Amino acid sequence: MEFLSDLHTHTIVSGHAYTTLTENINYCAQHGIKILGTSEHAPSMPGAPHRWYFGNMRVLPRVINGVTLLKGCEANIMKEDGTLDMNDHDARSLDYMIVSLHEPCFEPSSKEVNTKAVLNALDKCEKIEIVGHLGNPNYELDYEPIVKKAKELDIMIEFNNSSVSGMSRNGSKKFCTEVAKLCMKYGNKVILTSDAHYCDYIAKFDETIEMLKSINFPEELIMNDPEKLIAHLKSKGKLEDLK
Repeated sequence: MEFLSDLHTHTIVSGHAYTTLTENINYCAQHGIKILGTSEHAPSMPGAPHRWYFGNMRVLPRVINGVTLLKGCEANIMKEDGTLDMNDHDARSLDYMIVSLHEPCFEPSSKEVNTKAVLNALDKCEKIEIVGHLGNPNYELDYEPIVKKAKELDIMIEFNNSSVSGMSRNGSKKFCTEVAKLCMKYGNKVILTSDAHYCDYIAKFDETIEMLKSINFPEELIMNDPEKLIAHLKSKGKLEDLK
């Protein structure tokens, strides 16, 4: 399989990344990456854009410089009841959302509270397509019910190369491996992401691929092939404008 899609990337708009959307798109065009998902942090993250930024993403073309652009957001889980800082109205112009726990928005709590927050969040917006950062060692989680619910809702589990490599959220690899084994057990669709905050890291999945190979993870569950990914999203009523 060619892993030519990356749905977790950031630009200078997130406040702590270093390339523009145009630079990210051009990098993809130059390196044969077919699908770029741009997924800025939602408004509660310090430095993140205003909610109007996401509402106005409708102005962006679907294909730029030969690269298919998917319009996303990395939403923050805010409370134990799963409240997000993006609602259906604010997300109306988006193709997808990643939901993640981030320390500035949700203080790590007990295993029970952290797990309830993730489980409850998965019901909060119809645009949720990816669960992010499950391996973050700062959040103790009961992975099995989360993986099972993601399977039930046909939501992809992210394996984030920035986390697996230890570039950020150091210590995530062993927990990501645990999640991957559960995804094998239940047959969850997964997505490899870079969490790139600079264009040179887009679609760099080497550490994640090695981790998955080490447990003989089945390639058919990985959704980064562009045709497979588009078919999955279209099957859920997304990307109706994409021919």
